[in-house]
Amino acid sequence: MKNSNLINARLKKGLTQEELAKMLGYTKAAVSNWENGVSIPRTKDAIAISRILEESVDYLFYAQNEQESHTKINDDKTKKAI
Repeated sequence: MKNSNLINARLKKGLTQEELAKMLGYTKAAVSNWENGVSIPRTKDAIAISRILEESVDYLFYAQNEQESHTKINDDKTKKAI
């Protein structure tokens, strides 16, 4: 699942995937993978990203997962009720 928080934060700072990657010492493909939910960065890199984008690590990498978990739980309850 796409990480819209990461994508939006990067765009808000006016950075391309390539620019962010260069600042972190990674390839554009790595940033693309993080944004597309293929992989997540190591903790030290997540912290660096949060500093660059001026957003919390939780917001960038975990807030979306919590939303998905709550949705899944609610969907499961709805299915059982039906």
